Amino acid sequence: MISKFKTSITLLVVLLSFSLFAQNRQLDNYRQPDKNGVNVFEAPKDSDSTFDGVKVRVGGSSTLQFQAIDHENSGVTELAEIGYNINLATANLDLDVALYDGVRMHLRTYLSSRHHNEPYVKGGYFQIDKLEFISEGFLEDFMKNVTIKIGHMETNYGDAHFRRTDNAQAIFNPFVGNLIMDAFTTEVGAEFYYNTHKGLFAMVGFTNGKLNQSVEESDGDTGGASFIAKLGYDKQLNDDLRLRLTGSVYNTGYVPNSYLYAADRAGSRYYNVLQAADATSDNFRSGRYNPAFGNKVTAIMINPFVKYNGLEFFGTFETSSGNSIGAEERTATQLAGELIYRFGKNENLFVGARYNTVEADDTSGEDITINRTQLGAGWFMTKNILMKAEYVNQTYDGFTSGSLYDDSKFNGLMLEAVISF
Repeated sequence: MISKFKTSITLLVVLLSFSLFAQNRQLDNYRQPDKNGVNVFEAPKDSDSTFDGVKVRVGGSSTLQFQAIDHENSGVTELAEIGYNINLATANLDLDVALYDGVRMHLRTYLSSRHHNEPYVKGGYFQIDKLEFISEGFLEDFMKNVTIKIGHMETNYGDAHFRRTDNAQAIFNPFVGNLIMDAFTTEVGAEFYYNTHKGLFAMVGFTNGKLNQSVEESDGDTGGASFIAKLGYDKQLNDDLRLRLTGSVYNTGYVPNSYLYAADRAGSRYYNVLQAADATSDNFRSGRYNPAFGNKVTAIMINPFVKYNGLEFFGTFETSSGNSIGAEERTATQLAGELIYRFGKNENLFVGARYNTVEADDTSGEDITINRTQLGAGWFMTKNILMKAEYVNQTYDGFTSGSLYDDSKFNGLMLEAVISF
């Protein structure tokens, strides 16, 4: 296993050397993976082309944290002892390839993550902004407004996933941890975007509803389907003010198992918090909550984003419901609001706060509440290097008496260094 990691690192160094010194790294309709990609959501849409042949952009990211967090519960279920030290370093490898005029490929591999210390592919997709490969000028006017994405990819449900930490890619997240209910999944499907270039845009998508792809049958079926849609407005109203508001829906008719809140196999940033002393493996999603809806889920997320000069607000309102076949429907509601102030030269410094709360009908039958407060600060040393600090406090209420989460909480300090290019 160690030899695999060494091989991956050697390959990454070779590829990076080739990428950094031998290539023009600019791609069309592409979200930059550094500070320039902060507060960018969907990839930009521009019909101008710089394509002059196949171009491979090799990039990646790496993060390291120092964790100083304490945890406790009612004491009936004993917790593992945790102290203050460095977490496992995580790393990503990104390949972005301009294949043809208006056709681009993206592939992300997790080289090292909390849950897997061996490399594995997160997912990838084709992005089509022109149909020149069919014939020159084919549906040219129509494609000025349209983008098509096809692949085994991160679905575009809500806006929070654009600001979350994706294993080692943490430069877009002003905090260290993601939301408590981390809506993120990778499924095979297609998404179709229409951009009016006047602020309004829409997206509709379909997937096979599966995280792990397989042709094996379960209950006489190989899988199901998920429907995704988004409608939004995003406009720079003047030099000082930007406004964005989106509404999204994720709906499954039937899937063998819904992974909407449990698809991140990389793991959370709060290592070993609220983990039982007798646990035989790492609860790599520690600090998060999965409502575990089973075979059917309907989720709606609304996200406002306002940026006035250096001050920005990003909000999340999410309501979701679902059930396993034959079971009573359960619901979960999540609210989050974050206020960030960016200042200094080119806004290279920031401070901020986030409040996040979840109320849900738990699988235990209890009505539970989880509250989290995060206070953070950051410094972009360069556009590719970010240093972050966060104080986090999370409490649990309503869980079954004597259970792991009965009267539980964790709080403390996180420091994180991020490199992304």
